[in-house]
Amino acid sequence: MAVTIAVYVAGGVSGGHINPAVSFAMCLTGRLKWAKFPFYVSAQFLGAMAGSAAIFGIYYDALYNYTGGILTVDGPNATAYIFATYPQPYLSILGGFADQVMSTALLLIGVFAIFDNKNLGTPKGLEPIAVGLLILLLGLSLGMNSGCAMNPARDLGPRIFTAMAGWGMDVFTYGNNWWWVPVVGPMVGAAIGAFIYVLCIEAHCSDYIIEDAHNSLEVDHYEKQEFTNMA
Repeated sequence: MAVTIAVYVAGGVSGGHINPAVSFAMCLTGRLKWAKFPFYVSAQFLGAMAGSAAIFGIYYDALYNYTGGILTVDGPNATAYIFATYPQPYLSILGGFADQVMSTALLLIGVFAIFDNKNLGTPKGLEPIAVGLLILLLGLSLGMNSGCAMNPARDLGPRIFTAMAGWGMDVFTYGNNWWWVPVVGPMVGAAIGAFIYVLCIEAHCSDYIIEDAHNSLEVDHYEKQEFTNMA
């Protein structure tokens, strides 16, 4: 829901980019100019850090009441996972990397489909809702291993903030130096997902095929209404 609102708020100005992996994939496929990429990524990281600072400030009393002022990454009163993702004890680095690659690849396939006018597409104005539902789906189905970051900014930005806010360098060293996995994995997954969509779907879309599909849907809808009226 937060992503949906963010895209509604900023979509008309910047396209609602809040994920460096998505911006990277769009640059790779010619949907975004490379000259804009560093500015988008900088804003995404700064936004993630600002969001973390806001949550820390609003819940400062609650955090210190719960932890007794001892901010930790691990243990019974650990709170660092509120801000960034951390692996389950059973998860290996390789397994976590594969998790992030796969989840982000699926994210990009879905995002490209939602905004593809040559595909079935999404009604204008409802794209942010579709993106929010896509992220909800991926989070519920693939979030158990490590929280399903799929976004380098939303993970590394808050991690940097927590390191400065009292959790210390444990936020980087925990889980066999886990921190780089939700940064590199999504970037690799985004490239893979983007090229899968372009090669397997977009390259085979035709304006005529889509027009025929829409006409077929309209005829089907008309026939269903006629049957309803007859009943």
